[in-house]
Amino acid sequence: MDATTAVVSGLVLALFGGALLLWCAAEVRLRHRVRRRGVSAVATVVAENDPHGQLDSAPLLSFSVLPSVAGAGRIAELVLTRPRGHTPLRRPERLAPGASVRICYDPDRPCRAVLAAREVGRAAVADLLWTALGAACLVAGAGLLAAVGR
Repeated sequence: MDATTAVVSGLVLALFGGALLLWCAAEVRLRHRVRRRGVSAVATVVAENDPHGQLDSAPLLSFSVLPSVAGAGRIAELVLTRPRGHTPLRRPERLAPGASVRICYDPDRPCRAVLAAREVGRAAVADLLWTALGAACLVAGAGLLAAVGR
C-alpha cells in the first residue's frame, strides 16, 4: 500500500472510530441520566401520516408533560417525539400504533425521551457492538499510521 494511501486511510479510520466511541459514550450517558433523573410517564405510539415514517424503527410517541414542567401559568402540553437510544431494525409488534409504553423524559427538554429500562430488550448488546466497531476502527487506523511511521 502506498504511504499516502495508508496515512489517509489510517486517519479516516482513526477519526471515524474515535467519533463513534465518543458518540456511543454520550448516548449511553444521556439515556442513563434521563432514566435516573427524568420523569416517568406513559406514552402512546402514534400512527404516522408519512409513508416513510413507518420505515423508521423508532416509534413516534405522544405524551403529556406535567404542568410544573410545562412552565408557570401554563397548562400541560402534548409532546410528539421519537425515543432516543436502541431501536431494532424492524419495529416490534409491541410498538404498534395505539400501544402504550413506559418512558422517561427530561423535564428541561421534554422532547428528549427514552424508553423505560424494562421496555428495551437488548440495548446493552447493541451498545457493545457499536463500541466494538468504534474500537476496531480506531485500532485499525492507529495500526496503519504506526506501520507508515516505521
